[in-house]
Amino acid sequence: MQGTAGDPATGGNATGASSGQEGPTLPPALAALLERALSFRKSAEAPDAYDPAVHGSLVEAAVSPPYEELDRYWIREGLSLAIVARNIQTNQAEYLLFEPVLSEFEYELLERLFDDLRDVLILDDQDLAADRRLVLSRKTQDLLTEYGLVLDDATTFKLRYYLERNFLGWSRIDALMKDPNIEDISCDGTRIPLFLYHRRHQNIKTNILFDETALNSLAIALAQRSGKHVSIGSPLVDATLPDGSRLQLTFGSEVTTRGTSFTIRKFREAPFTPVELMETKTFDVDQLVYFWMAIENNKSLLFIGGTASGKTTSLNAVALFIPPLAKIVSIEDTREITLNHENWVASVTREAVAEGLGATIGMFDLLKAAMRQRPEYILVGEVRGNEAQTLFQAMNTGHTTFSTMHAGGVDAAIHRLENAPLNVPRNMLQALDVISVQALTHRGRDRVRRCREIVELAGIDPITGNLQVNTVYEYNPIPDTFSYSGRSRIYAEIMEYRGWSRARLNEELGLRRSVLLAMHEQEIRDYRVVARIIQAFTIDRDRVLASLDNLRGLIR
Repeated sequence: MQGTAGDPATGGNATGASSGQEGPTLPPALAALLERALSFRKSAEAPDAYDPAVHGSLVEAAVSPPYEELDRYWIREGLSLAIVARNIQTNQAEYLLFEPVLSEFEYELLERLFDDLRDVLILDDQDLAADRRLVLSRKTQDLLTEYGLVLDDATTFKLRYYLERNFLGWSRIDALMKDPNIEDISCDGTRIPLFLYHRRHQNIKTNILFDETALNSLAIALAQRSGKHVSIGSPLVDATLPDGSRLQLTFGSEVTTRGTSFTIRKFREAPFTPVELMETKTFDVDQLVYFWMAIENNKSLLFIGGTASGKTTSLNAVALFIPPLAKIVSIEDTREITLNHENWVASVTREAVAEGLGATIGMFDLLKAAMRQRPEYILVGEVRGNEAQTLFQAMNTGHTTFSTMHAGGVDAAIHRLENAPLNVPRNMLQALDVISVQALTHRGRDRVRRCREIVELAGIDPITGNLQVNTVYEYNPIPDTFSYSGRSRIYAEIMEYRGWSRARLNEELGLRRSVLLAMHEQEIRDYRVVARIIQAFTIDRDRVLASLDNLRGLIR
């Protein structure tokens, strides 16, 4: 079975040295191999872009014992293939990545091109404005012309793939970063296989591992592209990659004894919408209508749950219900929140640039600054320290706030809030209106995200001093449905403040329900389109209700 055991063009030394003649010269080993490449085409022009339908697959994928194939799919058709196979010896599924296999000649040439391109890839103003892949392809072709080589199409496409992967992509993990089925990529150390969390196959081991040099080189590239510095003296990095994925990196063996480690939590370029959360059964339509009404009427929300339970995803999705012109300030340590609101200030924390240079700006500092920006809605990525006191002060002074927190349930969340390091006084907790408990649970053999319950804080018992809570919605695991308790303080307050009867409230709930169901039936999932329809409903509901049969017609 051939996979990706080797790592073409990782930036090692050139395979030979210059002989002193004008222009680059081929090393003896490469020159000898060139004699076996006489079948290459005569034209020196570079071929057009790779098309698998025209040029065929460049990947040779074969699963042999002790593996038994379970699933396969293309990541990039013809260029990178993922096969999930069960190892009969261990009875565990493994993720096998296949990429184009290089001949000895192609490997030697790729190594030479990689080294020489690092010297010639000095971009002028024209190159900076051009597509990076076209620039790389042109510079590569210029070098091949200097070498005096004329290559066949298949070899050219293989070289392009690996050069783009290593110069513009993420080296050995580039295909994993492009695989939409992968949620997490975890490297535990040197010469240890990478592990993934796969949407269909859950935790799974790969056939990819790194030696120390390649792993450290990748770690430095990950940190630098995230705008962070990493070294033995400063080995811990929390950052956001350019595509929005979250990176935690530990460099060297000072802190992690098995060598450099990293975890990449991938996020979709387009965030989940309320419609998609309804389709995945994280919430049902009535719960989403409840959030819509609560947010529209300035109620504060807290999403709690364990790791990977969907807290931030849910917060981001329901934040699309915020009225279109409301002033929003979001505060995060790594960027995860994505909104389609123009009146939105997105702020992130900053570490000190170097010792004595630049002050550290934490979430507490950003939250204090946000209070001076007259926000109507404050979104805090996660509360875990003294910023919790300021957050609840903001709630008590009339600001609507959304946030997330790690906690297994409502009691655990209240206990965390009241004790160090959060230290929020109990009387301030009354300003929080709704707690949504998220969970990553099992449904048959699948792991799914569900809202376990939605709970309202109803005040403090004057006799016992305990917080009173009201469970509005609860998850029923056997039928995989949600049940409404029939009572809601939020709905009661809305009716009181707006002078509505129960019939009028039910009418309003029904209208919002019909809009969400119409988007579901018409398969409207793009967060920009969903946000614009919700905003259009806020501005001119009659126009939206008149267009329920064709909501896309509202968006031009």
